[in-house]
Parts: sequence; structure tokens; C-alpha cells
Amino acid sequence: MDQNETTPRSSTRLADQVNYDPNNLLDALIEKLNLKNDAALSRALEVAPPVISKIRHRRLPVGASLLIRMHEVSDLSIKELRILMGDRRDKFRISDKQFKPKDAPAGAGGMDME
Repeated sequence: MDQNETTPRSSTRLADQVNYDPNNLLDALIEKLNLKNDAALSRALEVAPPVISKIRHRRLPVGASLLIRMHEVSDLSIKELRILMGDRRDKFRISDKQFKPKDAPAGAGGMDME
């Protein structure tokens, strides 16, 4: 943010979005699945209870595999689930860096060509 600016620039990072609220998503799933609490939700999603706690306290993001699992157990679309947690981005893009191979040292892991 520049010194003359009074508001932060818009961010594409989900955690930086003002409307991001994983609690809304978790509470909606508990209600939709007629569960009593986070422990029951963790069993339904087949994840350890601390995963739900960490998501609630924003120490862990809702990952793609968990989002898919939420879709499978709730029959809510991925888009509906993202809206419930306040993710209003039209598209989600993965960084190009995640698909680039790591540089290997010379002569390691490759076939020698003569």
C-alpha cells in the first residue's frame, strides 16, 4: 500500500478477502447434514477433528481435496461451497511455479546419452 493510499489494494488471495469466513461453510455443512458438532462433521468428512478446528481458526485453508469431499457428502456444488465460505472469485488459478520441475544437478536422475 502506498503512503497516500487509505485502503489496501484488492487481493486475489482468498485469506485476504474480507468476506472469507470458513465458519459459515462449516456451520452450513453441519446444518445440511443434520450433524450436532464439528466432531460429527470431521467423521462425515473422514478427516481428523483438528483439521476442522484449524479451518475454523483460519490456521488451515480449505484445500481442494477437502472441498471435493464436502461436495461428495453434501451434494452442494463446488461453486455453492465456495460461496458459503465467502470465496467470490470467478476463477481460481494455480501458480505456474507449481508445475515447473525442480532443477536437478547435472548427471542426476537422467539417462546418459552417448
